Formats: sequence, C-alpha cells, structure tokens
Amino acid sequence: MNFLKKIKEFFRSLGPGFIVASAALGPGSITVASRIGSEHGYAFLWVIVPAGISMVAYASMALRFGVSNKDSILQSIASNYGRWFAGVIGISAFLSACSFQFGNNLGIGIAMEGISGVDERVWPFVFTPLGMLLVFWAKNLYKILEKLMVGMVMIMILAFFFNLVLAKPDPVQLASGFIPHSFALENLDIIAALVGTTFVLHGSIYQAYFAQDKGWKISSLKKGLTDTYMGIFVLAAVSILLITTSAAILHPQGIMVRSAADMAMQLESLFGSSAKIVFSIGLSAAAFSSLMVNAVMGGGLLSDGLGLGRSMNEKMPKVFTSVILLIGMLVAVFFKGDAVYALILASASSILAVPLIAAGIVLIMNNAKVMGKLKNNTWQNVLAILGFILISIMVYFMYNKIVVYIQSL
Repeated sequence: MNFLKKIKEFFRSLGPGFIVASAALGPGSITVASRIGSEHGYAFLWVIVPAGISMVAYASMALRFGVSNKDSILQSIASNYGRWFAGVIGISAFLSACSFQFGNNLGIGIAMEGISGVDERVWPFVFTPLGMLLVFWAKNLYKILEKLMVGMVMIMILAFFFNLVLAKPDPVQLASGFIPHSFALENLDIIAALVGTTFVLHGSIYQAYFAQDKGWKISSLKKGLTDTYMGIFVLAAVSILLITTSAAILHPQGIMVRSAADMAMQLESLFGSSAKIVFSIGLSAAAFSSLMVNAVMGGGLLSDGLGLGRSMNEKMPKVFTSVILLIGMLVAVFFKGDAVYALILASASSILAVPLIAAGIVLIMNNAKVMGKLKNNTWQNVLAILGFILISIMVYFMYNKIVVYIQSL
C-alpha cells in the first residue's frame, strides 16, 4: 500500500515539466528525429545531451522565478528592463506558435487518417474546435492541461517504445552515437535542427507560469525541480527513441524519410499495419498536445508581454490562444503550399527574438532585487552561457536557411 501511495504522490507531483515536454514533442520534432536517424544513423544522438542540459538550465531558472515571485516573469522583465523587451518576447512567442500550429494540424490529420482511414483534412475541423472549447469553458485550464498532457506524454512513450522493440537496435552502435563527433561545418545545420527539438526557449520561460498556476511556492522548489528534470528527460528520451528506431530499421537499407507520414508508411511495410497504427497513435498524441500547449503558451506570452493579462483563465490570453488555434487550422486545411512563404516569415521573425528570450531569463535571474537568495550562482550562469551559445548556433543556421529559401522563391 505504501508503494502504491508513493506512486500516486509521484504522479500528482508531475505537471509543468511534462506540459513543457508535450509542447516540444510535436510532429516537427518527430519528423526531424526520424529523418536524422534514417539519413545518419546513430551519429547525432550525442547532440541531445547538451541540448537537454541547456533546456534543464533555462527551465530550472524559470521555475525558480515562478516559485519565488507573485508577478509573472514578463511583468518583472517589463518593470525592470522595459515594456518593449517583454512585448518583443510576447510577439516572438505568438509568431512561433502560429508557425508551429500548421505542422501540428497536419500531424493530427496524418495520424488520425493512419488510425481511422478518414481523410486527413477532416481532423483539424474536429480538434481545433475541441481545443477552443477547452480554452473557453474549462474552469481551471491548468489542471485539465496537466492531466491531459501527462497522459499524452505517456501514450507517446509507450507507442514509440513499441516500435523501438520491433527495430532491435544494435547496443554497441547505439552507445557509440553518444560519443561527440561529426563537428564538420556541413553538419552544423543537422546539429541545429536537433537542438531545436529539445531546447525550446518559449517552453522554458513558460515553466515559470505553469509553476505559478500549479500554486508552487519556495517550499515546493525541490518537487518542482524533480518535475522539471523528469519532463526534460522524457523529452530527450522520446527523441532518442525516434532516432534509434529510424537508425536501426531504415538507415541500413538506405531508406530516407521526409515526414512523419513517410515514417508511418515505412513501419507498415516492414512490420505490418499494427506498427503503423501504434506510431500514428503516438503521433496523434504528440500533435494534439503540442497544438494545445503551443497555443496556450503563445497566447499567454503575447497577452502578458503587451500587459493585457497573464493567467490562462483571463480573457485576452484565451482570445490570443484561440486566434493561434484558428490560424493553424485554416492554413493547414485551405492553403498548405501557398502559405509556406508566410510561415517562413513568421518563423524568421520568431527566430530573431529567441536570443532575447534567453537574455531576458538570464538578466532577471541575476537580479538580486527580484530573486534574492535564489538568484543565479556561478555554475548556473556558466550553463546559461553554454545554452546561449547553442541557441545562437541554431538561430544562425536556421535563419541562413530561411534567407536562402526566400531568395529561391
């Protein structure tokens, strides 16, 4: 009985870290991980380790802010460094969420078609209204999100682990993938893409909001840190599962995947329809969880950045969240290829502001007036700087790719 009680208490303590993980684990990250595994085998598994450590560093900073302050982190940034600073972060988060929603809606459509056989274009019309109902009529949106996202993450882990078992990876090759190498200049865009699936700064900063919504105080810091570590461990583990599965079954045969749909079809051809259905279940959980949480984070950060309200239960965060949900649905269903240019511009705008988010977190965490005894120590700042370098590399290569794409239009 004591053992069961401890398990229940453990699951009750989970929340913010798993919600942030569910936001990062969308169709985009699944596609990136599957593609890298199919093209390069196990070679880039090591990248997930520094990316995960950087995510832990920034999410932990945001958590320490959340448990020690009544004001939101963007309110504090606005008070200490100017409303413009908070506004730019909010606008960046909004644009980023809009660009992600396109992929989330496509992911839901592909996954549900794989499970049910019903055309992929139908499903955004089902899940977006469901998401909006949740946003506007939930009495306590945080509690619902917490339970829903912990469940979704568990579904992802089970689904992708099932396919890993079928793949039977070579343990020696798997272990060798965690030895850092492949630093050649032509590989930096691969490294940047993989960093982007694990180190998500919009998710990091929102850890402060989720901690406050859960009601955590300084006395809950240890519990909150455990949740943060667990959530990011799961985030990294899912990427490892996907890369390893793809590396084990597709790379040796020279099969390349360009999308999550390709991955599902390859699994079906190799292991039968059950593998495709299980993968599609994992993909649908990833797509819906990312669709919901990205919209909530983007809408909440825009509203708070502009000084219009920070709580998920206030009017303006709900309005902005619904706008993000609608944009994602409309673009995915009606425009697709025609909307790529607009999405590229939205991504470029949000990418440029990513270093500002990192700077905002680090500045506020080193402000003794705001943080008191919980301000950053030397080692926390060292990790923050290393994370900033990683994110700067990612921004540089992603922005260059966007510029090249725009010039080719």
